[in-house]
Amino acid sequence: MRDFLLITRSLADPNRLRILCALGCEEICVCQIVEMLGLAPSTVSKHLSILYQARLVELRKDGRWIYYRLPRGRETAGAARRALAWVRRELKSDPQVEKDAARMAKILAAGTDAICQKQNGRR
Repeated sequence: MRDFLLITRSLADPNRLRILCALGCEEICVCQIVEMLGLAPSTVSKHLSILYQARLVELRKDGRWIYYRLPRGRETAGAARRALAWVRRELKSDPQVEKDAARMAKILAAGTDAICQKQNGRR
């Protein structure tokens, strides 16, 4: 029951749903997610932490950068895999998700370095 509650609680926030939809099949830097959502880095980090605890995302560290992706392989719990499939199926034609996809395409085209440098220059 604990895993079920972690998953359902993590899906109860529109920004976390937007993150899951944006990840698609790609690994994305936290800076890129911050840029897409237009939220403070600390807020985005909190959302990502909740998704990570529910095993709905995986992370990889590369120096001081952290990249997130949807879980891969057999180690993904069945409940998490089914929840992700449900979210993607139900929200694939949502207007906000479509806007986010267009915005993320531009962010990805700009490159990780440009986005991360832009955000670090703000601090």
